[in-house]
Amino acid sequence: MADDKKFYSKPFIVFCWLIAAVGGLMFGYDIGISGGVTAMDDFLLKFFPAVYAKKRFAREDNYCKFDDQRVQLFTSSPRCTCLEFFRVKGVALNAAANNLIMLIVGRILLGFGVGFGNEAVPVFLSEIAPLNYRGAVNILFQLFVTIGILCANLVNFFVSKYHPWGWRLALGLAGVPAFMLFLGSFVIPDTPTSLIERGQLQNGRRILQKIRRTEEIDNEYDQIVHASELAHQVTNPFKKLAQPSSRPPLVIGMLMQVFQQFTGINAIMFYAPVLFQTVGFKNDASLLSSVIIGLVNVFSTLVSIKTVDKFGRRALLLQACCQMFITQTVIGIILLSDLKTTGSLGHVEAIVVVLLVCLFVMSFAWSWGPLGWLIPSETFPLETRTTGFAFAVSSNMFFTFVIAQAFLSMMCHMRATIFFFFAAWILVMGLFVVFFLPETKNVPIDDMNERVWKQHWFWKKYMNCDHDENGHKVPNQIHP
Repeated sequence: MADDKKFYSKPFIVFCWLIAAVGGLMFGYDIGISGGVTAMDDFLLKFFPAVYAKKRFAREDNYCKFDDQRVQLFTSSPRCTCLEFFRVKGVALNAAANNLIMLIVGRILLGFGVGFGNEAVPVFLSEIAPLNYRGAVNILFQLFVTIGILCANLVNFFVSKYHPWGWRLALGLAGVPAFMLFLGSFVIPDTPTSLIERGQLQNGRRILQKIRRTEEIDNEYDQIVHASELAHQVTNPFKKLAQPSSRPPLVIGMLMQVFQQFTGINAIMFYAPVLFQTVGFKNDASLLSSVIIGLVNVFSTLVSIKTVDKFGRRALLLQACCQMFITQTVIGIILLSDLKTTGSLGHVEAIVVVLLVCLFVMSFAWSWGPLGWLIPSETFPLETRTTGFAFAVSSNMFFTFVIAQAFLSMMCHMRATIFFFFAAWILVMGLFVVFFLPETKNVPIDDMNERVWKQHWFWKKYMNCDHDENGHKVPNQIHP
């Protein structure tokens, strides 16, 4: 081997992965903080006094006491906009908000920063990761999402005791991960793929050698160069994305994001404190339960990092579908049987619901949570990678917005059957994996067409159907 001094040290490479993954910390903190804040009396009294009054009315309908479109808009608004400047401005407006308009505008600005991070980080991690560890490295993004949720739950638990300004501190601390990512961006290198695509071939080769810590990178380098040459032939990535050969990664990338939301995970994560208050926990107990769920989320994501490159993507997704289907169904049965319009669950039943929620979160955290980001980031060819992944992220943001905006109203009108609604979607997801999702473990990103899509029973029919501007059929490029 050449002199190791010319290569990056292993700790520095891991540092680069972790700094990039801080983008997930921003996303997770935002997911976790909103549900806890909307459960704080001081916050509701200032911005949503009518909801506060409903919450304090002892005989108010258990399923409907938080049903208010403005409360849901506070939670969902960042998803409909999804840049660190915007995030910092949004955090400042949230922490200093004196009226509902300031609060919602701040949330929308914050969404730009979250969306930018969700777009860039998974692709960066997939491009910079070694082939054999691509799944584990990419899942660092989701790991930091779960850490962000846990941090938010801890913050909510502790600041809820500080009246009347605890909610301001909770919202203001969202600026910390944004500042960390801003500083880290000056330290980490660009990916070899990005450098080569911009014509910096020697610089791209040098960085590839440094991050792989060897000079024997010819095969990987040649694949990236060839993919870059194909990408430069595409003048309109949107038109290329509309071609039949782009359909497999585009459909799968977008559906993975849609299905991720229709597991019901963000309904639980956004509103865990509210949900636990609904089933009979007091304010502090519900926040503490959310902390426990956050811990389960973090440690279960570590399971995915350890197993995804060993067992593959499909095995984790299918196992989780079974576990999530069972837990959602049983939660629905318990609430349907025992949680009436007024009153609360018995102590034992409430504990069982918390345990079932933990089992649900556990299975999501090692499957659809991280793999919903990993699979779209590793399946698009270079010529449509940025545009295609943007469609996937936009799908995630839109359906997160839909679920966040609708969940409390759905719970009010559907009551316990809302859990059967999500269970039905999980059944559909499992069937999708069985029939339409190929395994991508250990397949180079720029070799997906030949080794994945052209070998799949369903998707292969789209791989030789592209047409030029005159409508003539053209063959797909084949990697050497």
